[in-house]
Amino acid sequence: MSRPVRALAAAAAALALVSACNSATPKADGPGGIGEGGGAVTRGVSADSIKVGGIVSMTSAAGYSKKDTDLGAKARYMRANAEGGVNGRRIDYIGAEDDGQDPGKNLAAARKLVQQDKVFAVAPMSSVTFTGADFLEQEKVPTFGWGTLPSFCGPRYIYGFNGCLVPSPGGTLNQTWPEGIAQVLGGAAGKSVAIIANDSDAGKFGIRTFEQGFTSAGFKVSYAKASVPATAVPSDWSPYVKELLAGTDGKAPDAVVSVMQTPNNIGLFTALKRGGYKGVLTDPTDYDPGLLAKEATKQALDGVHVLLQFEPFESNDPKMTRFKADIKAASGGQDVPLNMHMLTGYMSADLFLSIAQKAGKDLTLAHFQNAAQSFSDTDTLVGDRAEPKGQKDSFGCGALVQLKNGTYEVSVPFKCHEPIPFK
Repeated sequence: MSRPVRALAAAAAALALVSACNSATPKADGPGGIGEGGGAVTRGVSADSIKVGGIVSMTSAAGYSKKDTDLGAKARYMRANAEGGVNGRRIDYIGAEDDGQDPGKNLAAARKLVQQDKVFAVAPMSSVTFTGADFLEQEKVPTFGWGTLPSFCGPRYIYGFNGCLVPSPGGTLNQTWPEGIAQVLGGAAGKSVAIIANDSDAGKFGIRTFEQGFTSAGFKVSYAKASVPATAVPSDWSPYVKELLAGTDGKAPDAVVSVMQTPNNIGLFTALKRGGYKGVLTDPTDYDPGLLAKEATKQALDGVHVLLQFEPFESNDPKMTRFKADIKAASGGQDVPLNMHMLTGYMSADLFLSIAQKAGKDLTLAHFQNAAQSFSDTDTLVGDRAEPKGQKDSFGCGALVQLKNGTYEVSVPFKCHEPIPFK
């Protein structure tokens, strides 16, 4: 990954430049639109606005959509503007580009936002592919999203709204999921889990991280494979069910952990239930009341424990009440079903806004990055936040909810766990 180049100038030259350009239109010198002089133009920042865009998988070949991520971001920016903006500047949110979960389109969307729309930041970025990461880092574009991809862990300008969830060796792993499932099962001692993911880079990395996490929590991992095709949902799940239930010793695992999206989970969980499996089913994606509209979907996901890395919607926390009010306002006053994609967009925008506020009235890329280097706050919908810690480690908080009789119930309350070293 390319490293940003910092322009250096002598103090005398800078003063001369400021004096010479005092009555002229300044130019943006760097790839990020940041000039060397005090009057230089910052890409996407004017006297009264900050331009922000997003990249979201509105559509996909499998029919899965994260479109409500865009609504969540819009809701947070609307409230910011209603409260006077960020240090007097309103947020000009131009909406999100649809990458269709296609790597080529993801990069194209990043290029468009920077080169044509000239945004200051990308918030949110929500997709299972992030081929635009290198370009955004090279162009020094602050980018915010769900840190479930390696690109959110390490780069200087890319931030996960709840930290880095797929770290490199030397980082840490969030233990919410293993500790939560241990609580559901009454302890991890003597219990086994089977972990399954899509055959993709993200899926393989997920297997690696969660296998270590569940093992560290005291579970025996009887199966851990990224074996499901990433491009299409299987029509026959029986081979996968047979492997999962056989484990390593012929005994069915106490829990099946799916690191996949909704269409795959519906197929897998339905097949497991038809095969007589009675253990715990769990995944990190199916917290969406909209899924309950279809009877078949509701039955397939009934009993499933879903990992959350934020306060559940069922919480009475005042911050959740405010989130719901913001979503309603952004929806034109309608009561729309809430889902985790909305929260992803909302909290991506929230972290960007919080750092921008700390950067002060003179918003430049340098000032934004300096603010991020010492940023921290507490008691948010994703727990306590800190940067640059979040570019290496998870914030360590989360909860589990269970779909039960057509409604979601909190099965493990929101809590922060001590992360473990990733090896």
